[in-house]
Amino acid sequence: MVVIKNKKALLLCGLIGVTASISGGAAIATSHTAQTSDNMVASGLSLPRMDAANGRLLFGSKACVVCHSVNSIGGEDAPMLAAELMDQPMNPFDFAAKMWRGAEAMVILQREELGNVIQMSGKELADITAFVHDRQEQAKFSTADIPEDIRELMDHLEAEDLGVPHD
Repeated sequence: MVVIKNKKALLLCGLIGVTASISGGAAIATSHTAQTSDNMVASGLSLPRMDAANGRLLFGSKACVVCHSVNSIGGEDAPMLAAELMDQPMNPFDFAAKMWRGAEAMVILQREELGNVIQMSGKELADITAFVHDRQEQAKFSTADIPEDIRELMDHLEAEDLGVPHD
């Protein structure tokens, strides 16, 4: 059993678990076309289309970048989420199974570090999952994709880790 002692790493591991578990089965990742209709895969099941471009923006705005990195941008307390390290083609259920293990700890750490639990829709989770697996979209990721409040949080956490006085 692996014990994660770093709070930020534990938080992000859980976030990824929740992201993957909701995104589900055979949805198609599309990196350059926003699609709004769902995929019907079986009687009674509908999976959202996955939009990696929107996932790129959500990766920053939902604070995934606080602990994970893409293009050497982001935290170092959790695994790098480079698409070249991901299984291709992606089975979202396998992806979910790998990350779901950290969900309980993530919720605890979100409350501790962020003050509340991050809220996401199933569509947002699907889009982040698509981004994590899309090399072309990841190549576009930059600090400009990270909202100012998230950048400030990252700066604060980095200063805290270094023992530097901060606000």
